[in-house]
Amino acid sequence: MTLGSGGSSVVVPRNFRLLEELERGEKGIGDGTVSYGMDDGDDIYMRSWTGTIIGPHNTVHEGRIYQLKLFCDKDYPEKPPSVRFHSRVNMTCVNHETGVVESKKFGLLANWQREYTMEDILTQLKKEMAAPHNRKLVQPPEGTYF
Repeated sequence: MTLGSGGSSVVVPRNFRLLEELERGEKGIGDGTVSYGMDDGDDIYMRSWTGTIIGPHNTVHEGRIYQLKLFCDKDYPEKPPSVRFHSRVNMTCVNHETGVVESKKFGLLANWQREYTMEDILTQLKKEMAAPHNRKLVQPPEGTYF
């Protein structure tokens, strides 16, 4: 996020950006099917986050609750966080052994821009669940984890 008018802009420092994201995540996003927050309130570097996606309607994911881990390294938001499903899921962009969302197979991470947020990642993953190539894939038993 940049602030400013005309030709000048100010880059919002990492911690301010993460505080904004934390506030937004805690308020709830959109229809409430995507949420996120910090893993450890004492982590002054705000690196480790947990995300939740409720599976989209009319897909094999409907009614399921997926937990994810997001890790914002010191170069976030210049570079994307690492994203890993904790809940087992079968999706074309997720490594079947580790649960890692593979950047090369997930456009938002592959084409990361500083303006993107963790909310964008979770929302896009939910859309990906509803995509034709993922919406009917056989899923691991509910309540299983990587």
